[in-house]
Amino acid sequence: MHCKAAIADGKGNFKIETISVSAPIGDEVLVQIKAAGICHTDWDSQSWGKTLVMGHEGAGEVVAIGEAVTNFSIGDKVMLNWAIPCYKCFQCQEGNQHICERNSAVTAGNKVSGGHASFESTILNGSPIEKAFSLGTMSEFTLVRESACVKIHVDMPFSSAAIVGCGVMTGYGSVVNAAKVKPGTNVVVLGTGGVGLNVIQGARIAGAGKIIAVDVNPLRLEMALEYGATHTLLAEKEDIGLLKASEKIKELCGGRGADYAFECTAIPELGAAPLAMIRNAGTAVQVSGIEQEITIDMNLFEWDKLYINPLYGKCRPQIDFPILQDLYAKGDLMLDEMVTRTYTLEDLSQAFQDMHEGKNAKGVIRFDN
Repeated sequence: MHCKAAIADGKGNFKIETISVSAPIGDEVLVQIKAAGICHTDWDSQSWGKTLVMGHEGAGEVVAIGEAVTNFSIGDKVMLNWAIPCYKCFQCQEGNQHICERNSAVTAGNKVSGGHASFESTILNGSPIEKAFSLGTMSEFTLVRESACVKIHVDMPFSSAAIVGCGVMTGYGSVVNAAKVKPGTNVVVLGTGGVGLNVIQGARIAGAGKIIAVDVNPLRLEMALEYGATHTLLAEKEDIGLLKASEKIKELCGGRGADYAFECTAIPELGAAPLAMIRNAGTAVQVSGIEQEITIDMNLFEWDKLYINPLYGKCRPQIDFPILQDLYAKGDLMLDEMVTRTYTLEDLSQAFQDMHEGKNAKGVIRFDN
């Protein structure tokens, strides 16, 4: 099957090209993508040193299945999950499906057991091409493993379903699965982009007391209030490590700091900032995936502070995605509102520009126009 897709060249650029996608075999599912979310990781994927089909957030409809598929039928609506579990390795058996040792593009690295769906099924100019996170959702069709799919069991537009499989899950899961925020506690969220807004939503759903949003962009802070922040703090760009902001946080939290602080900026210099925001024996959570080497003043750990670095909100797709769908159906989880603007695949450059300028809570490519 021939279709259009966004192809990264590995050198910082992309083009819209025609690819060929194979029919499914074994446990594979062919999905017609209806919508694909856009995030900073997609922008970064242009510079990963290899040619690949871009995109790792998506939703669509099953159009063909392999002979070993048992849980899906043609016509099923699905949302896709990039941290694909095998359910058999040590980590999956431990309940850590998000860091599967066999299939995760993040934790398994070059050892990922890609097979037909990941590396051999998608052809560009006569040669196999890799797909970002074994999904490649910025394509009209994609071939994935059955375990990458979760059925959509509530009434929701594909554009809203598409964004669940990254920023929504990461933000909500960091609060509920990783930090286990308790009702009535005080929460600080540093950075109110797409992930930060979902941390705010997760804290609201968990019943947090004060939810304090911190950002340098006043427009983002206004948005934070819509998603559940009770207080906002406009930070100064010159505030090194947000230490000045931390003093204001302590004032808001009875002089001792917040119970939990979540770093969602992806700025290495702010990697230690949540430690400055929390009380003794509080919990700091590094959500944004900072991987650079940073320097931390160990005084920030005093006393009994906990710093955790969860991946993808400790996602268990077949458990967490249905929960998120139910929260959406109840009106507790805002997804439709988060999709600020939709684009065609040909408008991807504009979508990236809008993302960098902070215009959108979330931008989405729609293929079902």
